[in-house]
Amino acid sequence: MNFPALLRKLKILPRWVIVVLDSGIILFSALLGYLLRFNFSGSDLEKNHFQQGILVYTALGFLAIIVSGSYRGIIRYTGIQDGVRIFFMLVVNAVLVSGLNVLTSLVSGTYFIPFSVVFISLLSSFLFLFNYRLLVKYIFTYYRNALIKKSRVLIFGAGQTGIITRHVIDSTPNMQIAGFLEDNPNKISKVVDGTRILDARGDNLDRLLDELNIDEVIITVRDLSLDRKNEIVDACLRNKVKVRSVPPVEKWVGGELSINQIREINIEELLGRETIKINNPAIINDIKGRRVCITGAAGSIGSELVRQIAGYGPERIILIDQAESPLYEIELEIKSTFKVRVIPYLADITNKHRLQSILEENKPEIIYHAAAYKHVPLMEGNPSEAIQCNILGTKTLADLAVQYRIRKFVMISTDKAVNPTNVMGCSKRIAEVYVQSLNNKLHAEGKYDTAFVTTRFGNVLGSNGSVIPLFKKQIQEGGPVTVTHPEVTRYFMTIPEACQLVLEAGTMGKGGEIYIFDMGQPVKILDLARKMILLSGLKPGKDIEIVFSGLREGEKLYEELLNNTEDTIPTHHKKILIGKVADHSYEEVNRYIELFFDLVHDRNELKMVALMKELIPEFRSNYSRYEILDQL
Repeated sequence: MNFPALLRKLKILPRWVIVVLDSGIILFSALLGYLLRFNFSGSDLEKNHFQQGILVYTALGFLAIIVSGSYRGIIRYTGIQDGVRIFFMLVVNAVLVSGLNVLTSLVSGTYFIPFSVVFISLLSSFLFLFNYRLLVKYIFTYYRNALIKKSRVLIFGAGQTGIITRHVIDSTPNMQIAGFLEDNPNKISKVVDGTRILDARGDNLDRLLDELNIDEVIITVRDLSLDRKNEIVDACLRNKVKVRSVPPVEKWVGGELSINQIREINIEELLGRETIKINNPAIINDIKGRRVCITGAAGSIGSELVRQIAGYGPERIILIDQAESPLYEIELEIKSTFKVRVIPYLADITNKHRLQSILEENKPEIIYHAAAYKHVPLMEGNPSEAIQCNILGTKTLADLAVQYRIRKFVMISTDKAVNPTNVMGCSKRIAEVYVQSLNNKLHAEGKYDTAFVTTRFGNVLGSNGSVIPLFKKQIQEGGPVTVTHPEVTRYFMTIPEACQLVLEAGTMGKGGEIYIFDMGQPVKILDLARKMILLSGLKPGKDIEIVFSGLREGEKLYEELLNNTEDTIPTHHKKILIGKVADHSYEEVNRYIELFFDLVHDRNELKMVALMKELIPEFRSNYSRYEILDQL
């Protein structure tokens, strides 16, 4: 049997073998101590009874080994702790020998073993005992690593995080560093930690991945632009190379990076734009010490709003939602994370009397209105519910905000309100129109107690009903991945970014504005599906099929943030714009909404939708039974 095969089958040595080996080394060290002390003189050795001294020293050493338990460590995993145990054992041995010397000196006036021999033996024993363990560990590790097929890794980023990542990989037996990658010309071609820094610019990355036979790329640069990150990921996917990233330092467990924390790149990291930087001091001044109410507090946007607002130190947070379990969960989360008063209310925003009692009891100063029905096909089939919640619920809450002189009312809208093609989008557009017209009416009357502000943005990543969780589930189940249409595109942003926008808008808004976020370029959903499959290590069309299911009721091919008659005004932040939208008469809008109150319980859905189209003329239904109304 060859040595590698023997190594594979090798088990942990019995402890008695280690005791014998250690005792033998102690015996040899005692002999060496005598030889060095007496200059290898045989006569001097005989005079000092070296044979008896060696035997007694070894016997006491054996006793010290048993007492200290230095034999218990597994040799192949020897570390500093094992060295400490060995040193402690040798100190015990020296103490025992010293005790024996004291006794013999009292009886005969001479030491049984010279202290110089004890000192020399202690030092040599430590060197021999610790180093033979390290040697065994090295041999075992060397042959173990030689038997394992190692994946070849490139680290993108030769900074501090990159160097730490390199050390982590060095301790991982199945990974091998092939080099660092850099875009910085000042670092390229230099050597860091014994590893060359390679040029990742231009077409070099594809060439290096191929020539060096790379299996994996690890991204360690934190301020890498989204465009550059996508370029790296695309190059890796083209070359069938796995790509992972290192989390931020603040997320390292115990302040240290481990191989398990280096995670795969997810699709959320590759979408959208650069993260916006908001005016945090202004938000603190606006929220700190105030009473803040969030409707839809248990939803995707609402719950993240609660988390961010809690961090700014409000006097209390009033949570309103009709989903029992999620509301309870966000309450527990906030109470366990922040020192802030949290008051949850299980309530429907269409219940005026319930809302009145909540506002009367808590007297909030700011309301963030995130409660809404948002699922396009479901609302297309249930228009009365969209009207009840999104329109009438918003009106009820907005009117109460005026009644109780709530300082600011921030409504969360959607890009689907622009040139709406579905009931959900139109219901949100009507809600926008109502709060704007109400704000304008109050200002015209010289009433400035309540400012109404609206935010409008596209799809958020990871929200309830989002396409990304659906695609992930379909990929995990082996496909197929369903895309409605090969040309359908959407804007995307992260939930934290969306909530930052809402808070910024709530801070800078004076009343009547619709804030629009520059969301960058829209993403083709087909490309999104393909990339998610590739990131999972699978091939579209081979491992996972992509099928086209057809556009759903009310669905658009392309989302918009402004209609053809609207324009924008810049703000102090280049990514945040104010939409210039057409004003509506409050009296006219209110008259229509009062009609909705009468119709909402009517089973004539065509009549409801017809009234929506009358108020919002640009509402043209797509792939919907309500298209017949557009032909009248």
